[in-house]
Amino acid sequence: MKILIIDEMHLSIIDLLEKEGHQVDYEPKISRSEILEKVAGYHGLVIRSKTSMDRELLEKASQLQFIARAGAGLDQIDLEYLVERGIKLFHAAKGNRDAVAEHAIGGLLALFNHVIKADSEVRKGIWDREGNRGHELKGKTVGIMGYGNMGSQFAKRLKGFGVRVMAYDKYKLGFGSDEVEEVIWEKVKAEADVLSLHIPLTSETRNFFTYEELKSFSKPFWLINTARGEVISFEVLNRALDEGILKGAVLDVLENEKFKKFTDKQKEEFERLTARDNVIFSPHVAGWTFESYEKINKVLVNRIKKAFN
Repeated sequence: MKILIIDEMHLSIIDLLEKEGHQVDYEPKISRSEILEKVAGYHGLVIRSKTSMDRELLEKASQLQFIARAGAGLDQIDLEYLVERGIKLFHAAKGNRDAVAEHAIGGLLALFNHVIKADSEVRKGIWDREGNRGHELKGKTVGIMGYGNMGSQFAKRLKGFGVRVMAYDKYKLGFGSDEVEEVIWEKVKAEADVLSLHIPLTSETRNFFTYEELKSFSKPFWLINTARGEVISFEVLNRALDEGILKGAVLDVLENEKFKKFTDKQKEEFERLTARDNVIFSPHVAGWTFESYEKINKVLVNRIKKAFN
């Protein structure tokens, strides 16, 4: 097949695909208008998140047989139209699930032990032991929302910490084990000390975490979001932190990740968030390690090979 790669990828993917007999055009700097002009000549697209795979683009892709998404999120892809056309969709959640799980653990431990704050203070000659007294993870109840590739790997990483792990997944049943309690959402809200989000962005999950939803939790908790920022707004985060509903947050994703396109309200609320010592940020890199960058390629090429052989 003739395959167009439109985003930056680990270059190993070219060799992997060519070894399977495919013709590969690697064009990570290609613009959307250029994609629209030439997509009709390709059987496969390999993408990250440069441009939406919407009906406008897909209708021009007259020979398209598959889209391979180097990542987990599918919110920029017109899934209904893919089904209508019979276009296969591959994504590589297995390629970066270990990276996401480790990042979530690292952020949680840094939050519990004031690592960012303490490091900044010591560099300034401030030796404040009491002000940086931390919390232990052992003995806490950790709730996981979404028990797919990411959520299940996060649960595995928690095994050695002496915590109770409970998980809720609206679309998955029968995954409970000796290590993980399968529970309803209300039980997570009643008992979790920590909540880690591993859910996709859908019409159901967008802005799911309203102020009222957070207020319905039985006790203050720490929040980890390595999933999608649009599930909770800056405004809701600030209000929950102000009122002690949230004890702190680890945020790898944001409501809006394009700083130059913030509304005035988003800018104001984001500045309030960044002034807090109990919020840790990273730039959507939880699944973005040197190892996952290469593993994603192997996962995608394997899936393409199995589907078309």
